[in-house]
Amino acid sequence: MEGLLRTPILSVLGHIDHGKTTLLDSIRGTAVAAKEAGGVTQHIGATEIPIRVIKEICEPLKSDWTGIEIPGLLFIDTPGHYAFASLRKRGSALADVAVLVVDVMEGFQPQTYESLSILRLLKTPFVVALNKIDRIKGWQSSRKPFVINYRSQPEFASRELNTRIYEIVGDLYDKGFSADRYDRISDFSRTVSIVPVSAKTGEGIADLLLVLIGLAQKYFERNLRLHLEGPGVGTILEKKEERGLGTTIDVILYDGKLSVGDTIVVGSVKEEPIVTKIRALLKPRALQEIRTEQRFRRVKSVSAAAGVKIMAPNIEDALPGSRVRAVPATGNVDADIERVIKEMKDEIAEMKLDTSSEGLIIKADTMGSLEALALELRSEKIEQIKKAEVGNISRRDVVDAIMVSDRYLRAILGFNVDVLPDAREVAMQNDIPIFVSDVIYRVIEDYENWVKEEKERERQEKIDRLTTPAKIKVLPGCVFRQSKPAIFGIEVLCGRIKTGVELIKSDGTNIGSINEIQNRGESIATADEGMQVAISMKKPIFGRHIKENDILYVDVDVGVAEGAEKELRGLLSPCEEELLREVYEIKLRRRR
Repeated sequence: MEGLLRTPILSVLGHIDHGKTTLLDSIRGTAVAAKEAGGVTQHIGATEIPIRVIKEICEPLKSDWTGIEIPGLLFIDTPGHYAFASLRKRGSALADVAVLVVDVMEGFQPQTYESLSILRLLKTPFVVALNKIDRIKGWQSSRKPFVINYRSQPEFASRELNTRIYEIVGDLYDKGFSADRYDRISDFSRTVSIVPVSAKTGEGIADLLLVLIGLAQKYFERNLRLHLEGPGVGTILEKKEERGLGTTIDVILYDGKLSVGDTIVVGSVKEEPIVTKIRALLKPRALQEIRTEQRFRRVKSVSAAAGVKIMAPNIEDALPGSRVRAVPATGNVDADIERVIKEMKDEIAEMKLDTSSEGLIIKADTMGSLEALALELRSEKIEQIKKAEVGNISRRDVVDAIMVSDRYLRAILGFNVDVLPDAREVAMQNDIPIFVSDVIYRVIEDYENWVKEEKERERQEKIDRLTTPAKIKVLPGCVFRQSKPAIFGIEVLCGRIKTGVELIKSDGTNIGSINEIQNRGESIATADEGMQVAISMKKPIFGRHIKENDILYVDVDVGVAEGAEKELRGLLSPCEEELLREVYEIKLRRRR
């Protein structure tokens, strides 16, 4: 049994709307269309395509299958980089190979870069499926291998595709990966394959399957060998409430065998792992999609690699993304249970993120998702995390956020989780912002935008409290009253004026304060750079103290131990900073 290869596990990643689900459906549909009896086996959360079906799909490519021992491919049906990050073996990705889907028309997008970061973190080999080539102008797509269909394309369409491929090659190079179109590669161990496909028409599916089989066989042969009769080891995809069944866990079994009655140890959201016995193993009926069809058949046992639904007592606190391990039925069972529990605790401890006394509260649906969120935060130079946990956002999380002293870190970020009602209420009462989304970069983007807006609001409030420099010009032909008060038109050349500020002339002479500002007959509190408004002043007499075309300055008290200048620094625009120095020079000359 030691010489057998298990089915390689594959996961699909990529940016939202780039066609991950459609690609999986296209692979599945192409396999079903191969008309091989029992050709496609539907698992819980996965689809298995046997090697004989793949050979039939790839037959037009006339490939040499000598030395291919891989029994087929198992595609995990939960696409998305965050799902991929959640699916872990100890210290590495659950998937042996990943497919990174990129829209040929849109190229790399935020989630594409997130996916690449996770692939690098988990050291997972991957293939780029360059999707939607049917949308290239003039391209005539059909359900054929890409290399065959490519020969019949108009030259301008082929040229357009190759230009876009070179752009993807450049993006990957910038991230440290060497890449090329798959049919131009001689050494697949050093170069990432780019396979042009159309999930819509089925073009390139044969090419993609062939590259994936080659990668799995040639480079992962050693890792895929297993003892099929050993105790089962798997990863929890999801925890679900099934009508009539209660709480169940969907598991990808990647090693060994699970049987009804086996004692299993399951990772838990609580400190202690769960020890329970398998009550039932469930699989979907043939070719039924598990997400839309709820009819299961019971099986007595299942061997790797496979997806299976497990019914067992006391699994309400099972932790998605953690492992499930069967305990050998022979030998000292109690000692084996203790050993597996200790190993499980060590694994979960290894997955826990470093936290600090001051920082953000982050929550996610699985440990892998939590790691992905933390990874992306750190790539944005947001290093401080106070608390990182799996689960919905609770009142306790809000209380923890309230205790954070840095107001810009006094926030909660949630990925793929809900906000409990009492948590939302307490957050609103204490002005704790909560950012949740099912897309990581949106969570971070929303948080960063909030920080930016808050800093700008604070800056504006400080400016409103302080007297900031401004320069105005007295407009010719716009004198409405000469004195008591003098009313005349001005243009704000730099900065902002507001009622109550003192004005000085270029020689430093004080001419009094602005009593009122009017814009088109209406009183306003402030006037910004570029505005032309009328102002009234009680002190000066027009024609004696001020004249048309005079330049006037807001009197900023920069002479008091530079205190005002220090307070203003960082709040001013470049124009205002230059003006502050100008006012300072005017006042120095006045003193002399």
